[in-house]
Amino acid sequence: MDPTNKFTGKRLTGLLGTTRKARIISAGAIFLTVCAFGAAGVAPLAPDASDLPVKSIAQNLELPNLADQITALQKDDQQFIHEEKVRPGDTLAALLTRLGVDDAAAVDFIKSDKVAKAVMQLKTGKRVQAQTGENGELQWLRATVVDGRDNPVKLISITREGGKFTAEETPALLERRVEMRAREITNSLYSATDATTDGGKLPDAIVAQIIEMFSTSIDFRSDLKRGDRFNVVYETFWQDGEMVRAGRILAGEFVNRGVTYQSVWYEDPVSKQGGYYTFDGKALKKAFLKSPLEFSRISSGFSLRSHPISGAWKAHKGVDFAAALGTPIRASGDGVIDFAGVQGGYGNFVTIKHWANYTTAYAHMSRFAPGIRKGSKVSQGDVIGYVGSTGWSTGAHLHYEFRVNNDAVDPMSIKVLAQAPMTPAERARFQIAAADMSHRFALLRPTTGSNMAR
Repeated sequence: MDPTNKFTGKRLTGLLGTTRKARIISAGAIFLTVCAFGAAGVAPLAPDASDLPVKSIAQNLELPNLADQITALQKDDQQFIHEEKVRPGDTLAALLTRLGVDDAAAVDFIKSDKVAKAVMQLKTGKRVQAQTGENGELQWLRATVVDGRDNPVKLISITREGGKFTAEETPALLERRVEMRAREITNSLYSATDATTDGGKLPDAIVAQIIEMFSTSIDFRSDLKRGDRFNVVYETFWQDGEMVRAGRILAGEFVNRGVTYQSVWYEDPVSKQGGYYTFDGKALKKAFLKSPLEFSRISSGFSLRSHPISGAWKAHKGVDFAAALGTPIRASGDGVIDFAGVQGGYGNFVTIKHWANYTTAYAHMSRFAPGIRKGSKVSQGDVIGYVGSTGWSTGAHLHYEFRVNNDAVDPMSIKVLAQAPMTPAERARFQIAAADMSHRFALLRPTTGSNMAR
C-alpha cells in the first residue's frame, strides 16, 4: 500500500475487519452498496444552504386605488329583498317603511291603481315581499290576497318597468292539504273549536260550516251537552309553508246526546255536481230554496188578482217578493239557464231548467249577474240577477214562478223535494269516496261505542 495512504489503509482495515473472512464479507457488502447507488463514493457532497450567497430582488408593487373602487361600488345597482308580515293597525306607509321602500311614486301608484290597491286591504299576518334599490326605490312587490272562502286566492304583483309601474293579478299556486280534527264538548262548541290541542284552533270558516251542516238536526244553543263529540275532515290551502285559507268540510260527524249525525261531501268527477250526502248516499241539500231572496216578504201570492196596470182580474201564476232595488236574486236550485233576456211584461227575465221536469222563472230584474246567459250552469244559491222594476211593474220586486212540465204551480205549496238522486254509476263512485271518509272517522274516534248513526 502506498505510504501516502496510511490513513486510508487504517480506515479500510477498521471497516473490513482483521480476519480474511470478515474482510471478504465486508468487501462484498461495500461492492453491493456501490452497485446499488452507483458511484456514490466519488460524487461531491452538495453544499450546505447556509453557505450559498443571498440574492436580493426589489420590485415595485402598485397599491389599489381605493377612491376608484368606492366610485365603482356607487355606480353598481344595489338591490335588496325584504319580507314582512302585516301587523295589526298597519298603514301602507308603515308597511312600506319596514320593507325598505322610500318611493313616493310607488305609494301614489298603489293608492290609485285598481289592482295594486288590494295591498292596502291585506289582513293581519299576511306576508309581503319587496325588492328595492339602494336608495329605497321600489323594483317589485308581491302579496297574496284572499277575498273569501269560495273565491280563488290571487297573487298581486307590482313591477317597475322603466319609470312606470304595472300591476298584475294572477291565480296563486297553492298546496292543498287534508286535515282531520276530533273535539269533545266540555263547555261550548266555540271553546272546543278554540282548543290548542290536536293541531290547534279550527279555522273560523270550518266552524261556520259545522254549524251550517248540522243545524237542521242540532240546536247549538240548547242541545249540546258535556261529552258530545265531533270529528271533522276538511281541506286547507297553503303557500310557502303558510296557510292561506281553509276550504270546505269534506266530511263531518257529530255525536249529540248519544245520536250520531254524519255528512260527506261528494262531487261527481263526470257530472261535476257536488253536495253533502249521508253515508248511504242520500242527499242532504234540498232541491229548491223556499225563497230566491235572502230577506224579503211576499207582496202578492199565487191566486186571482186585479192586475196592477190593466185592472183586469186574472190568474197570478207566481209569487211576488217585495225587496229593495238591487237586492241579489239567487238560483233556487241547480240547473242550466234556459233563457236570459227581455220578455214582454216580464222585463228582464231568466228561466232555469232543473233536473227532471222542473223549471223556475225570475222576472222584473234590474240587471243580470255577470256570466248569466243561455246554456250557463248555475248552482243553488248562485246570484243570477238583481231586483228591479222592468216590464209591467209598478215597483221594485221579484216575480218568481215554479213550473212542473211547463205548468205553473204555487211555489209555497210544493213539498220539500230532495236533491236529484244519484245514477247507479254515480253511486258506485260515491261509495268509494264515502269509504275513505268512514275510515278517517274510525281513526279519529276514541272508542267504537254503540251510537246509532243516521
